[in-house]
Amino acid sequence: MANQTNVKSKRILYGTDTDAISVSGTATTLVLLDSGPWINAQTVTMTSSADNSGITFAIVGKDADGASQTVAAHTGPNATTNSVTGTWTEITSITASGSITTDISAGIKDGLTSGIVFAGRTRIRGMNGVAGGGAATLFFKNTSTGGSTKFVLDVDSGEAIAPYIPDNGVLFDAGAYFIMTGTAVVGVSVQYDG
Repeated sequence: MANQTNVKSKRILYGTDTDAISVSGTATTLVLLDSGPWINAQTVTMTSSADNSGITFAIVGKDADGASQTVAAHTGPNATTNSVTGTWTEITSITASGSITTDISAGIKDGLTSGIVFAGRTRIRGMNGVAGGGAATLFFKNTSTGGSTKFVLDVDSGEAIAPYIPDNGVLFDAGAYFIMTGTAVVGVSVQYDG
C-alpha cells in the first residue's frame, strides 16, 4: 500500500527579487521557478533591460484570498521593472502576446507581512529556509492574525531556518495564521496538514 499523507507546503516570501518567479528569458511562456503557493500575498513584478512595452502579458494565478485571478493584458517593461496589478499568492502562467525581444524575468516585491497558512483545523509539521539580511520574528497564531500565538520563531541575518517541531506538530484548532515583524525572511517553507 502506498504511503498517503495530507501534508502540504506553502512558502513565506519577503523582500524584492526580480527573478524569484522566473529566470530571465525570451520564451513566449515564461518558465516558472517559485510560483507559489505563498502564505503572504506578493506584488508580482516584470523586469527587462530593454523596451518590451509593445508586448502584453497574460498573468494567471490566485489572489490574496486564494481565488482565481487573471490580468489579461499587462504592458511589458521598458528597460525597467514594473508591477503587475493586484496581489498574488500563486502564479500558474505568464504568457506574452508576441515575441519577446530581450530577456524578461518575473519577480516579487512588497510581500505582505501576514497571511493564511490554512483556514481550518491543522497542524504545522515543520519549516525550513534561510533568513535574509536583518532580523525578524515569525508568529504563528490560532483562529486569525489577532488570535492566540501558538508558535514563535526568531531569525537572524543569513541564518538557516529549521526549528525542531515535535512529531505531532503544533495544533491550530481554528486555523493557522502568520504574522512577521522585521525584515529578515527571504524564503521559508511551512509544512502543514491540509
